[in-house]
This record gives sequence, C-alpha cells and structure tokens, in this order.
Amino acid sequence: MTTNWTGVRARVTALRPHRGRAFGSGRHGFALADPLTESQLRDAERYLGVTLPAEYRTFLAEVGAGGAGPDYGLFPLAATPDGWGWPGQYDDEPADLAAEFLSVTERERLDAEHSAREPREADFADPEAHLAAFRAWDDEWETLRRRMTAGSVQIGEQGCGYSSWLVVSGPHRGSVWEDGFAADALMSQLAPDFRTWYLDWLARAEVESRGRR
Repeated sequence: MTTNWTGVRARVTALRPHRGRAFGSGRHGFALADPLTESQLRDAERYLGVTLPAEYRTFLAEVGAGGAGPDYGLFPLAATPDGWGWPGQYDDEPADLAAEFLSVTERERLDAEHSAREPREADFADPEAHLAAFRAWDDEWETLRRRMTAGSVQIGEQGCGYSSWLVVSGPHRGSVWEDGFAADALMSQLAPDFRTWYLDWLARAEVESRGRR
C-alpha cells in the first residue's frame, strides 16, 4: 500500500486559476484545508473511536484536512465545539464508525426484508389505516439506512442527494463507496481505496481544467 502523497497538494492548488471548469470545482475552488498534525490525528481517532485507514490518514497529514476533491469536494475533518467530526455532513447524528460495514449480500438481504414488509392497501379496511401503517414502515427506512452506512464516513457530496463514503471498519476498510438512496438504490463501491479514488479524480480534473494529458 502506497501512502506517500508527495506533490499532490501542489498539483491540486495549481488548478486554482482554472476553478469552475471541472465538475464541482466552482464550489471547492481547488482549495485545500491545512493538513492535520500527528497530535490532532491521534486526538481525532481517540474521539471517534476508530483508527483511520492509512491512505486517508496520510492524506490528512500531508495534503489537507479536506477541501478540493471528487465532485463537490471533501468534508474537512475538524475539531468543533461538539468534538471531532466532518462539518457539512447531512446527518445530524454521529455515525457508528466502529460497527462493521455490511457486505453487499447482507445489505441486499435487509433491503429485501424491508421491502417485503411494505403495507398493502388491500390488507386494510380503510385508507387512513393503510396510510398510518405505510408511514410507520417508511420511517423504518431511516434506521435501516443508518445501519447500511455504519462503519463508514460520509466524506463528500456528489450532488442530487448522492454522497461518497469511506469505509473505516470491517473487511471493506479503506474502500470508497457511493450511496444510491436518492434513487431507491443501495450502496456500490467506487474505488478499492482512498488513494485510487482521489488520484483518479485529480487526473481527470487536470484534463478538464487545462487540457493536461
């Protein structure tokens, strides 16, 4: 596993004069937050209760704590009055990072079981009773969604309700996934590791921004 990020910060910031050409760069502007110190990283990991995947951890230390990245950029890992976290994330409740990230098979099983429990109008005497049951069933999805993302961190926003997630616990640790919840789909893997995901984006951004090949 390669965790050396030499030259990457310079490559990103060199694109700042061309911001707006690559998708999402109009928002992040190819700007990067300052890197985190080793002391800050250890403090964050103690607070979060997990050791961050090596490639992401070294990125935070050598490139930046967040900012420019795939799509609309990376949520920064930062100390807030409430503790360490990723300001900008959609979820108000902290994720269960220590829980093992589910396998594709397990995720599909849970989704199928939930779908099978959908209340059918024909089983109810009146529309109001069906509506109440449907709303209760629909509310179960939020709990299920949080179970499906447990063990991962929402590190970026793709737009249109989609997000990118870094797995921090379980056999898939270190890989990057996207959620398809906005389109009634599940999660799918984007890249086997953070480094591949980030550097593939940077290479595309260089081409889109200034035609570099």
